[in-house]
Amino acid sequence: MHPLDALTEIAYLLERERSSRYKSKAFRTAAKAIEGLSDGELRDPGLRRRPGIGESTFAVIQQTLAGEVPERLATLRAENAPVGGAALRAELRGDLHSHSEWSDGLTPIDAMVAAARGLGHEYLALTDHSPRLTVANGLSPERLRAQMEIVRTHRGGGFTLLTGIEVDILDDGDLDQEDDLLRDLDVVVASAHSKLRMERGPMTRRLVAAASDPRVDVLGHVTGRLVEGSRGTRPPSEFDAAAVFAACAGSGVAVEINSRPERQDPPDELLAVAIDAGCLFSIDSDAHAPGQLSLLDYGAARAEAAGVPADRIVTTWPLERLREWLERPR
Repeated sequence: MHPLDALTEIAYLLERERSSRYKSKAFRTAAKAIEGLSDGELRDPGLRRRPGIGESTFAVIQQTLAGEVPERLATLRAENAPVGGAALRAELRGDLHSHSEWSDGLTPIDAMVAAARGLGHEYLALTDHSPRLTVANGLSPERLRAQMEIVRTHRGGGFTLLTGIEVDILDDGDLDQEDDLLRDLDVVVASAHSKLRMERGPMTRRLVAAASDPRVDVLGHVTGRLVEGSRGTRPPSEFDAAAVFAACAGSGVAVEINSRPERQDPPDELLAVAIDAGCLFSIDSDAHAPGQLSLLDYGAARAEAAGVPADRIVTTWPLERLREWLERPR
C-alpha cells in the first residue's frame, strides 16, 4: 500500500463513521500534500514540517513505508466491518441522495463521483439542498442551474451523475424551488426539514401533498427522526402513515430507506406499512462526504430484514429502467 492510499482510506472511513469533518479533512489534506513525492522524499524527517502534514498523518506515512498496515487504518477497518444485508447490497446499482460542498456536503463534486465509481455505482444523483434551507447553504435557482451544467459533464465510462435536488417540503406541502427547474432535473427527493412536530393532521396533509406531487420522485427520510449521533435524538413526526404511503404508491413515488445509522428512517413498523401499501423504495446514503456513500450497506441490511422485495427497490434497477421510471407520465 502506498501512503497516499492509506491516508485516503482513513479519510474515507472517518467520513463513513461520521467523525468530525476536521479529522477526515486532515487526512485528505495530507494526501494532497504528498501527491507526486518519491519514497525518498516521504522518508525524509523534514516531511513533518511540510504544510498539511501533522503528527498523526506523518505516523501513517512512515508505518506504510515500513510495510505495515497503519494502526489508525487497522482500527478503522475493524470498526467498519460489514453489517449484514450483503446479498441485497450487491444488487444495488446506485444512489439517489447525496450532497456536495455546493450545499452542506464536505467535498467537491469530483470527490463524490470518484468515490461512487470506486464503489462500482452505475449512477449517483447529486441532490444538494434547496434555497429555504439557508443553514445548509441551499441552492438558489441560479446556483442550481450552474451546478446542473457541471453535473452533466460527469457521464461516460459506465457511470452517470444525475442532476437532482433534495427539495424542502414547505408547510403546506408545496416545494421549495422553481417549477421549471424541478421538472428539468433527473431526480427530485422531497424532504421535510422544519416544523417536524406539526400536528398529525396538518403533517399528514403536508406529506400527502408532496407524495402526490408529479414533480417528486423520492420521499426522503419521511419521519425526520434521529436515533443516535452527535446531533442528539429527535422523535419521529406524527402522521397517518397509511395515507402517506397510499399517496406514494398511487403516484409511483419511492419511499426512501435512509441508510444513515442516526436516522434509520422509516422505522421498521412504517416500513411494513409501506410494503403492504405496494410502495416502491429507494435505498439511499444521504451522503455528505465520499466515505458516507458506503453507508448503503446499513440501508440494505434494514431492507433485507424487513422483507422489502428487491425488484421494488428502484436503486437495484439498471440506469435505463431507472430513467423510464423517472420519466414516467405525471
